[in-house]
Amino acid sequence: QVQLVESGGGTVQAGGSLRLSCAASGRSSSKCVMGWFRQAPGKDREFVAAISWSGGSTLYANTLKDRFSISRVNDKNTVYLQMNSLKPEDTAIYYCAADRSATPPRGNTRSYDYWGQGTQVTVSS
Repeated sequence: QVQLVESGGGTVQAGGSLRLSCAASGRSSSKCVMGWFRQAPGKDREFVAAISWSGGSTLYANTLKDRFSISRVNDKNTVYLQMNSLKPEDTAIYYCAADRSATPPRGNTRSYDYWGQGTQVTVSS
């Protein structure tokens, strides 16, 4: 089992930045591919970014890769999502997820085995 707890969400003005954190615990948490997804009201959950267990491979949603950056510190069992130049359309609940399989990072929700409770990000115009 892997437990995931997100933090760092909040309200920010358009153009601002936020850094989300995801603290993972559990026997195999450091060997998981970790991903970030988001879900806006009335919309499907969508992929944001993912990172391999070593941190050497990353994957981003094409529309976000210029503004968002994913990283991890395995010694702290923590994954980060740095979000810059935020826009009102970035408003959503952001979820951290873990993929137990030893594969390159993937961008579909079905690949992920564990999910956090989410953290709200609101970007005001």
